[in-house]
This record gives sequence, C-alpha cells and structure tokens, in this order.
Amino acid sequence: MNTEFSDNFVRSPSRLKQNPALVLNADYRPLSYFPLSLWSWQDAVKAAYLGRVDVVSEYDTVVHSPSTEIRIPSVIVLRDFVKMEKSAAFTRFNLFLRDEFTCQYCGCSGEMTFDHVVPRARGGKTTWQNVVASCSPCNLRKGSRSVRQAGMQLMRPAKQPSPNELMNAGRKFPPNYMHESWTDFLYWDAELEA
Repeated sequence: MNTEFSDNFVRSPSRLKQNPALVLNADYRPLSYFPLSLWSWQDAVKAAYLGRVDVVSEYDTVVHSPSTEIRIPSVIVLRDFVKMEKSAAFTRFNLFLRDEFTCQYCGCSGEMTFDHVVPRARGGKTTWQNVVASCSPCNLRKGSRSVRQAGMQLMRPAKQPSPNELMNAGRKFPPNYMHESWTDFLYWDAELEA
C-alpha cells in the first residue's frame, strides 16, 4: 500500500475549510473521533481517482476540470484496512482525552495542566499510572505532597487507556461542524428516533 495517504489520516485543519470528507477505515468506522478523521476535498478526490478509497456519499457541490465534472465526496472508505495501534501513545493530548478534559481532583473543566500523583520529587514517574489532568489551582494546592497529605482525592485512578477507550472518550466531544451525510457513521450520544 502506498503510505502517502496512510501515514497521516487527520489533515491540517487549515486545509479543511470547505467540504471536508469523513475518512472511514475499511470496516466503515472512523479512524479517529477526536480529532475526527477528515481529509480536504482535494485529497479525497485524488484518493478516489487513484483507487485508494471508495466514495460512500457526496456533497451537492461539483468541481470541474476541462473535461470532467466531479461531485465532491463527503464520506470516503479506505480500500485497505488500517490496523489500529495496540497501545495508546502517552501524550499530553491523550492524557487530557483519557481524563475527558476535567480536573481529576475537583472535576472542573477548562484550561488543564497535568499533575504527578506521586510527585517527581518523591520518585514519581511520568507514566499513565502516575499522571492525571489537573486545573492549575488544584495542581498548586497539591504541590509536591501526596494526594492524602494535601487532603485531596482522585475522581478515578490513573491507568493506561486502550486505544478503544480513547476512541470512546473522543466520541463524547462532537466536532463543531458535522455534515448530515456523516451521521450514519458517527455514533455520538444522541436520542434515537422511535
């Protein structure tokens, strides 16, 4: 498989200004929910033309070449299945996503930092099991003390999430823009019609 498209499924937001295409894996599930796996319409048209994807749904908008008229894809499916990682990368973003962008001490949301449950000054490591999302006031309040010494309590224990757990956490944060053709492939918490 040519890796030009498979290496970077979530494209730069600046290129997605108009008519982005939702990218689905070969099993018809999004490659990621947060950020949502989107390609610019230009990349989607190119991939369809090269036979790397199948077009499932299209916008009403068309683009023209001197000899061809093409409807812009709104949902595309990769022809080759992309295996998901077996373990989640330990990044600041994934840590905040695991903790659902809420302070694990007080439950507030907003601007987050991270805190070592067992402080580094006391031998604590920077690992999934020892780092949690925290608001600045709670982080300062705890300082280099243990959670118990600071008189605080964790909302839930810190643990390493699986890629599926991160994917499910990402589903709780729908994007600002969603085309109606995407709703059959994205399963955010919404009431089902009777």
